[in-house]
Amino acid sequence: MKISKLILKNLKKNVKNYYLYVFALTFSVALYFSFVTLQYDPALDATKGSIKGEAGIKAGSVILILIVTVFLLYANRLFMKRRSKEIGLLQLIGMTKNNVFRILSAENFILYFSSFAMGMFLGFSVSKVILMILFKITGVETTVNLRFSSEAFIQTTIVFTIIYLLMMGLNYLFIQRRTILNLFHVNTTSETKGKRLTWLEMLIGLLGIGLILLGYYLSTELFSAEYMTSNGLFFMMILILSSVIVGTYLFYKGTVSFVFHLIRKRKQGLLSIQDVTSLSPLMFRMKSNSLLLTIITTISALAIGLLSLSYITFYSIEEVAKNTVPNDFAFISEEDANQLKQALDSSNITYEETIFEVIQVAFNMNDILSQDNIFANNDGYVRTPVISDTDLERMDVDEGELIISGYNKSLQSVFPFKSSGIVTLKGKNNTVELGYTGIEKNYYLSHYYTGGSARPTAIVDDKMFQQLKKDLDREIEQPSSIYIGLDVVNKKQLEQAHALFAEQNFTSEYAESQLHIKKENQKIFGLIMFVVGFLGLTFLITSGCILYFKQMDEAEDEQPNYTILRKIGFTQSNLLKGVIRKQIFNFGIPLLVGLSHSYFAVKSGWFFFGAELWTPMMLVMVIYTALYSIFAFLSVLYYKRVIREAL
Repeated sequence: MKISKLILKNLKKNVKNYYLYVFALTFSVALYFSFVTLQYDPALDATKGSIKGEAGIKAGSVILILIVTVFLLYANRLFMKRRSKEIGLLQLIGMTKNNVFRILSAENFILYFSSFAMGMFLGFSVSKVILMILFKITGVETTVNLRFSSEAFIQTTIVFTIIYLLMMGLNYLFIQRRTILNLFHVNTTSETKGKRLTWLEMLIGLLGIGLILLGYYLSTELFSAEYMTSNGLFFMMILILSSVIVGTYLFYKGTVSFVFHLIRKRKQGLLSIQDVTSLSPLMFRMKSNSLLLTIITTISALAIGLLSLSYITFYSIEEVAKNTVPNDFAFISEEDANQLKQALDSSNITYEETIFEVIQVAFNMNDILSQDNIFANNDGYVRTPVISDTDLERMDVDEGELIISGYNKSLQSVFPFKSSGIVTLKGKNNTVELGYTGIEKNYYLSHYYTGGSARPTAIVDDKMFQQLKKDLDREIEQPSSIYIGLDVVNKKQLEQAHALFAEQNFTSEYAESQLHIKKENQKIFGLIMFVVGFLGLTFLITSGCILYFKQMDEAEDEQPNYTILRKIGFTQSNLLKGVIRKQIFNFGIPLLVGLSHSYFAVKSGWFFFGAELWTPMMLVMVIYTALYSIFAFLSVLYYKRVIREAL
């Protein structure tokens, strides 16, 4: 038989094993090509100009290369192991190792670059859709055309050619380092099977759970006063990361086997066919795959966590804009405010005006904080804006009391308030103590006064305000002492008003538009969410495929067992029930552990990224779980075919 005919027969014979590999490779090429196309598309200039989108996409493309490379090399390794007997047979009939390598290289070349061509075509086809999604997320309004990027084509070709050469190099080492006898026993020696559970492994299992719980507990204490230093935070983060990762590895190495051992012991050896086909194999399979599962779980948790945090930020854009600029337009200069008011009047745009007289006072609130304020100076005082209750409708502060407003969730999480206490306000000559009566959630002043929400606003009665005003310390007083906010009555005219605002030449850089801040943040955080989502989807697909490949390998390895079970009378339905349970554990355990890790990671510091936790985080987790479940379903279908062919 000619070598060329042998290559074609092998391709035809192995097509049923390679179909998902072809899909994953095609998908990887399409994903990378379409992603890199964004980098060179002229339509992205609108995004690049303000937020350096090109740098973000370049960084994303580098991470994408790493994910795709690891995935393809691992998938290639699995398929080489599955074909080890075939390689041994070819050597038995007289072929040299170099000849066998040339045959496999030719097969892989045809398969790889055929998939590459399909991936390029698919990536080109969807590149316009992906660009439209990016512009939709970032709020950029521009025309998108379908354009083939020669730069992206060259870059994609170079990257995947290098990956192909790496694969061939590893295949060559695989063939050269193994004897014919080794090749016939690769699959039978690669997994740990049937070993009795020892006390040491039980101890490892308990230690794994303990380390994970320790990491979770430390994450809840991350921003407590005890660790609120740069060195303290760094040490805590390293400790949490190490504890969770090592605990996860020990969890797969011993905890799963230990738990399943207890279940089996409780049944006193009376195992059903579902137990035999699910629990028993899992006890030892997960132990031998512990490193792989730890990597998948850790990166899954990282992907879910980053997706959650980026979506929390994106989800909170509107509220952050309102906290930064409470009104549609904000000014600290009467001249600037009058300039816009004239423009609005000439265009018949009705607006409402809000005016606050603002003073700056040294403010000590350590008595009402559960821990020291890191924003304060050595004597505990921090410069804080103060306004009078007479400037606020429906608010009346009693004499001798004070209300705090504009204290956001991030500060409340790090520096929570007590229910009551005394605050001290210090002027140039006098010091006043007032009773703290609560927090007002609304923001009344722009970030010019609040320092980007780092400083809350104090609201006092007018008598106290006038007293503080007479005793101002000019060393901490800012040049401006007025805040003017303008709100457009008919929100349908807001875009027109914003266009008029953009045309003005204001004297102060703190003449600001809430809509402008919202749009700029949407561009920045929309791009971040897009890149993180793209990378998260890539890892989801690649890790799901890797677990699926492992299940293909295990299914064929267990086919003789299914043959025996079928011969003694068990039906396909009996065996399939156990398989379904097995896949729920195989895919469900890494998913649940990854979700748990990401939940505690996100919960420990989400308040620095936005104003809402549960809705964005739960949405990300539900979508990730739904997509991940597709691979479990495909695994069940593959097992079903193996069981059907077992007899």
